[in-house]
Amino acid sequence: MIGYIRGQLVAKHPPDIVVDVGGMGYEIQVPMTTLFQLPALGGEVTLLTHFVVREDAQLLFGFAEEADRRLFRELIKVSGVGPRLALTLLSGMDARAFAQCLQRDDVNALVALPGVGKKTAERLLIEMRDKAGKWLEALSPELSDQSQVTAPLAPDYRTEAEQALVALGYKLPEAAKWVASVDNENISSSEELIRLALKAAAPRG
Repeated sequence: MIGYIRGQLVAKHPPDIVVDVGGMGYEIQVPMTTLFQLPALGGEVTLLTHFVVREDAQLLFGFAEEADRRLFRELIKVSGVGPRLALTLLSGMDARAFAQCLQRDDVNALVALPGVGKKTAERLLIEMRDKAGKWLEALSPELSDQSQVTAPLAPDYRTEAEQALVALGYKLPEAAKWVASVDNENISSSEELIRLALKAAAPRG
C-alpha cells in the first residue's frame, strides 16, 4: 500500500493532480478541501494517500489531513458509497463539517451534495454517527483565507472551476450558475473560485 506521496506538484486539473516523485508522475485524485491547501505548481507537496484497486483501474487518492483520509476510508465502507462519492462528500464539506452534520442529523446538507440521495444520506447518518468524535479530536485548525489578491479573474479560472464541479458530479448548468454567482473581483486562482462556488452551492439554514 502507498501510505504517502512527497514530490513536486506539476499539474492541477481538479479533482486530479500530478505529483513528480523522482521522475515518475503519480496521478492523484484529491477532494477540494485538499486542493485548496496545495502549493503553486512547482512546489513540494506531501499527501497522505489511499490506493484503490479495481478490475478496470488502479486509483490513488490524496489528502492533506489524516482526519480527511480516515473519514474517506470510513465512507467507502458504507453500502452505496464508492470512492468517487466519498471524494464528492469531502469536497462539499471537510471532516469537521461532516462530523457536525452527523451530530445534527442534517439529512438536507448531505442530500444537497451531488450523487447523495435521501436513502444514502440516512444510511450515512445511521452508520457513521457514532464515529464522529474521532475526527473532531484529530482535526487541524480550519484553513484560513489570508490571500491578498488584486488581479481580476481570468476567463480560464471560470472554465476550470466549472469543469472541477462537473467532475465532482454537479450538472454543468448548476456549476455555471454557482461560479457566476461568485463576486470574483478579488479572485486570482481557480482554487479560490471553486471554494467560493461550493459555498454558494451549500444549503443555507
